[in-house]
Amino acid sequence: MKTIGLIGGMSWESTVGYYQMINEGVKKSLGGLHSAKIILHSVDFDPIEKLQHKGDWDGTAKILSKAARGIQAAGADFFLICTNTMHKIAPQIEKAVQIPLLHIADATAEHLADKGIKTVGLSGTAFTMEDDFYKGILIEKYGLKVLVPGDADRKIIHDVIYQELCLGKFLESSKAEYLRIIEQLAGQGAEAVILGCTEIGMLVNQNDTDVELCDTTAVHAAKAVEYATGGLIKLSKPKESWPVETDIIR
Repeated sequence: MKTIGLIGGMSWESTVGYYQMINEGVKKSLGGLHSAKIILHSVDFDPIEKLQHKGDWDGTAKILSKAARGIQAAGADFFLICTNTMHKIAPQIEKAVQIPLLHIADATAEHLADKGIKTVGLSGTAFTMEDDFYKGILIEKYGLKVLVPGDADRKIIHDVIYQELCLGKFLESSKAEYLRIIEQLAGQGAEAVILGCTEIGMLVNQNDTDVELCDTTAVHAAKAVEYATGGLIKLSKPKESWPVETDIIR
């Protein structure tokens, strides 16, 4: 069994989910008293969040690259960044180490492809919904059509993530707004909606809606289990920049 490296803490609430899902997956796969071999570096999210909103992505890359080097030195065979947003700097982090990254967008797109889904809605932080680093992989590498909410709804999603979910707050009013947005994306043609922030699955889940949801935390964790226990999956490096065509719902 391979050793999994996790860069977590962004936020720690969702990192708990990674740890639990990966261990449950290994137990289910291997049986007995097996548990996952995990090396976790959990960062302090507060300075990273401040750098994100200042646009200092080089500063965030230095922090996570140091974490990745530590994970590699401790013996990890591959690693995950336990957040969608910080895959914006995945290329810089990959350059800092020799072990491969299991990219969350690849894991998500492969899951959707297995289901035959071609058109998806995307929710997440404003960085994930608006920038190229995530959508570009879905569109250019996997041929998916990606729908994102309009300006006002993107702000709602982003603000709830940072002001509530990352603080462990789960409000029914926010859940209702998320479900409204999910239904709207489905109404515009989305066959599934990606929960493209690792905290969103703590607020809404498949029991809350008939629209198919793709929880990136669960998908990413499952791919880690598959790779660690001998499954054949691709660990490829993403391009630093992807041309993107995205439909924004006004």
